Amino acid sequence: MTPQEFEQRIVRYGELVPCKTAFIDAHTPGSDQKENFSIIGGGVSESPDQHVHLQETPGFNIGAAGQPPGCRNSLHTHRTAEVFFVLKGSWRFFWGRHGTAGEVSLEEGDIFDIPTGMFRGFENTGNDYGMIMAVLGGDDAGGGVIWAPEVIEEAAEHGLVLAETGRLYNTHCGEALPAGVKPIQPMPDEQLVLLGNPSTEEVVPHYVARYNDMAALSKTEPVAVIGEQALIKDRPGFDIDFVSRDSLGAKAYNTHEHEILMPQRGHWRLDWDGGSTVLNPGDTCSVPPGLARTLYPSMSGESGLFRVRSNNDAAGPTLVR
Repeated sequence: MTPQEFEQRIVRYGELVPCKTAFIDAHTPGSDQKENFSIIGGGVSESPDQHVHLQETPGFNIGAAGQPPGCRNSLHTHRTAEVFFVLKGSWRFFWGRHGTAGEVSLEEGDIFDIPTGMFRGFENTGNDYGMIMAVLGGDDAGGGVIWAPEVIEEAAEHGLVLAETGRLYNTHCGEALPAGVKPIQPMPDEQLVLLGNPSTEEVVPHYVARYNDMAALSKTEPVAVIGEQALIKDRPGFDIDFVSRDSLGAKAYNTHEHEILMPQRGHWRLDWDGGSTVLNPGDTCSVPPGLARTLYPSMSGESGLFRVRSNNDAAGPTLVR
């Protein structure tokens, strides 16, 4: 594979294209400044304006959310996995029917595998623009977002209506749902009561991994972060591990699965038969199966990188109650 061909498999952080109208709460005060990025696959965006960088999915989707200080993402849930790691800034994640059942604060490099079957939201609690990277289970990312009823109602007050087709319409700009297409209906009470409302103590020890712990454990070998025998013992439909400066020893390796490389800290040199490149924090690189590669930090200093690999497991995170 030539360097030019391989570069087409890399989405550079500095070239990310944001969408400010991706979701139903795009006009809701407190949530109207957020930006959504679809890096690999369309994710769960509800807007036809969403730019998708790499269309081909390896069994999961990769996206990102960028938000200024104080901006929050409204309560929602998914049918499949949603895993975040913090690229920039400080973030608070909260969950439960009204977002009050539990919460956790995450710093750069921390990772959170959010259980399915419960409403969740998040906000930038730092002083600067922050970015969180997301891995969503399934090629179709579970078929979209399920919003809390109050989110749908408040969005309508600001002109945004989500159709049952998953398409978002702005009635304040003269848009109307096509004939025969109905607006999505809020989740009924009998389903709402079945959602999980676990406490902080029930979620954080089992679904959060801290950057400092991963860095300490990765001194001699990669650390399994999400998987059956990992720090977070879960089966979301993909595996994630973490490598640092001395984890790989600059040795060539190969995989039978798709592998997505996502640097968290430091600059990483990636060599393959045919070329070489450098990956930087925020870059996302899709390496195809069967391609031998060598990966190692290209500069001194702290380094950390997440590797996401496809597998044949269709399961999602276990519901916590």
